[in-house]
Amino acid sequence: MTKTDRFRALHHGRVPGDPLVLPGPWDAASARVFAEAGFPALATPSAGVAAALGYEDGATPADEMFAAVARIARAVDVPVSADVEDGYGLAPKELVERLLEAGAVGCNLEDSANGVLKDPREHAEWLAEVRAAAGGRLFVNARIDTFVRGVDDPGAAIERAALYVGAGADCVYPIFAPTGVLPLLRAGIQGPVNVGAVPGQGPSPAELGGLGATRITFGPGLQRRAARALREIAAELTGPTEPTGPTEPTGPTE
Repeated sequence: MTKTDRFRALHHGRVPGDPLVLPGPWDAASARVFAEAGFPALATPSAGVAAALGYEDGATPADEMFAAVARIARAVDVPVSADVEDGYGLAPKELVERLLEAGAVGCNLEDSANGVLKDPREHAEWLAEVRAAAGGRLFVNARIDTFVRGVDDPGAAIERAALYVGAGADCVYPIFAPTGVLPLLRAGIQGPVNVGAVPGQGPSPAELGGLGATRITFGPGLQRRAARALREIAAELTGPTEPTGPTEPTGPTE
């Protein structure tokens, strides 16, 4: 069984309340931490990787993103899926080749660009070309951006999901879908559904699984939480190093 086969199998046969939890590493070191913790697979967040490389979200050059994914994939033995935004304008065959060269077993692909939703039928045709070029070598997670672009009607997300699944997408990701509509999305969507979670906030992964999530990802949330921890450490290092007044001994002295 290939890594891609293993990754695909992780999405099937799951029961409510037991979604596949995929932490999002932003570099090789974080990937090793998550793999050593026992997670069976990982999913890179484009925003988290961008931050690690010194770019704003959406501004990472394609070459640098693929190089970062390659470093992450080389660092661990578990399958790694890559968020490659809207494909960077690459033709499907080249996109697939670059993902495979980087060692990725799957990819996230958005259906909006420059803040505007793409025509769903045209995007479905493009996804079908990506799927055909990949064969069974890549797991395609089709991100649905209706909610993030201000379209609140769950029906619009369900319609896009049907087109993308019909085009061969292995999973769909209605990003920023309100928790309350997850059961409706689950009932209307065939196949696995990706739901985003915020570390330490909102419903737990198990609760989201009970509402219909097949798999849970965190976007740049884990990288941002780590950055906050580093800021706290930095504040400790830059704080006062000398006592500000008389102190009493706190223990034995030499």
